[in-house]
Amino acid sequence: MANEPVSIVFKLYCLTVMTLVAATYTVALRYTRTVSSDLYFSTTAVCITEVIKLILSVGMLFRETGTLNKLQAVVVEHIFHSPKELLKLAVPSVVYAIQNNMAFVALSNLDAAVYQVTYQLKIPCTALCTVLMLNRSLSRLQWFSVFMLCAGVTLVQWKPAESTKVQVEQNPFLGFMAIAVAVLCSGFAGVYFEKVLKSSDTSLWVRNIQMYLSGIVITLVGVYMTDGPQILEKGFFYGYTPWVCFVVFLASVGGLYTSIVVKYTDNIMKGFSAAAAIVLSTVASVSLFGLQITATFATGALLVCVSIYLYGLPKQDTSKLARTEPQKDSKSKLISV
Repeated sequence: MANEPVSIVFKLYCLTVMTLVAATYTVALRYTRTVSSDLYFSTTAVCITEVIKLILSVGMLFRETGTLNKLQAVVVEHIFHSPKELLKLAVPSVVYAIQNNMAFVALSNLDAAVYQVTYQLKIPCTALCTVLMLNRSLSRLQWFSVFMLCAGVTLVQWKPAESTKVQVEQNPFLGFMAIAVAVLCSGFAGVYFEKVLKSSDTSLWVRNIQMYLSGIVITLVGVYMTDGPQILEKGFFYGYTPWVCFVVFLASVGGLYTSIVVKYTDNIMKGFSAAAAIVLSTVASVSLFGLQITATFATGALLVCVSIYLYGLPKQDTSKLARTEPQKDSKSKLISV
């Protein structure tokens, strides 16, 4: 349960791992897209990621059910006998497939630090989808932080920092457009998946399995349509190195680990983690890619970090204030709860 007591040590562990995974994934992906002449097919990496996520989700469902017979019964009921549910989860599968492929396009054309900052546009996108799809409201402070974040990203993109050690040809505009598509996909798919989860008491791991099964089919279609002839000529795993395998591993584990972080930490800690990932990505980019930080980039990155913190602050509970105000007018009356 979300309210179960959790030690500060475990929260710090979750925070540290989430920060390192986010920063390392971005820097490692950027490295694999800029240092090798035998460039691997990003569509195959996305497909393999979905396969690994499916295997891990089945393992977690087995741990949840306890026995192979119960696991088999759950899979038969929710997978083979529920085509409508599979179709429902195919929607976020398509959107996430697009998002993951856009990440490869973006990091092929933008530095890891620039990507990490700009990708925080997913926060206002998610906020907008939450308001429209889940009928939730945002506080004034949250709306202010959203506009601050957009201003920070604008500064970062206005005069982006440049890498001096990257020799491959890059298209910053293409990279930014790829991030724009990715954040739109992230916001919609995340809120849609949350809505599906809360519409029934079906296990999270069952929903993940339904989504990843659709994701494998969708990404395989993408592999065939995008790189089919080249893959037939060079092979599915052309250009794969230990670093590429590491990127696939991070992408697979990171997505599943996020659910643990969401369960056991609060928004302030998640915001701090995002800000720390930006700092780590910037430091790594300076040493690995020769990133030259400009004043506008530093200012924009600072605004983004502050806005993430402000967005995660808890809302003020006005209901308690409203209930206590009548006490001032009629001290002699008892207050009923």
